[in-house]
Amino acid sequence: MAEISAADVMKLRKLTGAGMMDCKSALADANGDFDRAIEIIREKGKAIANKRADREASEGCVLAKVAGKKAGIIVLNCETDFVAKNQGFIDLTEKMLDVAIASNASNLEEALALTMDGRTLADHVIEQTGVIGEKIQLSYYSKIEAESVVAYIHPGNKLATAIGFNKANVDAQIAKDVAMQAAAMSPIAVDKDDVPAEVVEKELEIAKEKFRQEGKPEAMLDKIAQGALTKFFNESTLLNQSFVKDAKVTIRQYLASNDKDLTVTSFLRYALSE
Repeated sequence: MAEISAADVMKLRKLTGAGMMDCKSALADANGDFDRAIEIIREKGKAIANKRADREASEGCVLAKVAGKKAGIIVLNCETDFVAKNQGFIDLTEKMLDVAIASNASNLEEALALTMDGRTLADHVIEQTGVIGEKIQLSYYSKIEAESVVAYIHPGNKLATAIGFNKANVDAQIAKDVAMQAAAMSPIAVDKDDVPAEVVEKELEIAKEKFRQEGKPEAMLDKIAQGALTKFFNESTLLNQSFVKDAKVTIRQYLASNDKDLTVTSFLRYALSE
């Protein structure tokens, strides 16, 4: 049997994030072969993942970051808030986000296939399941690109937004205000024309049925429902929402007061447990 040194154990721990005893045991079982030891740790992760497959990983870490003209949001889930707040878990989430943005991944499927430290992000998730002992799941990744982008992470790492603007060098305070607006008010689209047709139809039907139940004449339902739809657009689309810092103006008007041509082109928002 190969002699397992403390340096070897530390090297494997750095590579995998596994505990000291798990690394020592894996190296012993692998007779000192690092590649085989990593496989053993990964196999342990798969076994634990299978056992915990029916568990709910509703906690986690939500991070956003800007890289040049790109911004991305990633979500790494776990079972408990204790793990979600662990700095090692947060660091792993951030490292995965860095890799995803740098590799220009467009979605979760592409992100999971990316390589980090010689293994895919999907493999890292499995390994961490074995290391932590909880169900771990990389559940979301998306990115936007624009002339200017800003990212906002709400304290606690449970909510993040990313905003894209049509012009470069947007004032930092303005960009942050819009990112925080999206965080607070949860818009479903940038502007009314971006709302999916099926959502518009559903809102119209809901409004007509509501007014029908209130006894409004059938001939007036379409017109009244259009008014309700306008209210829906004002509450649910980012540019038409009232600015949380000054309800007298919309986000569109707030941007125009600083630069008449400035607007939002895209945004991302993700929140745990909403």
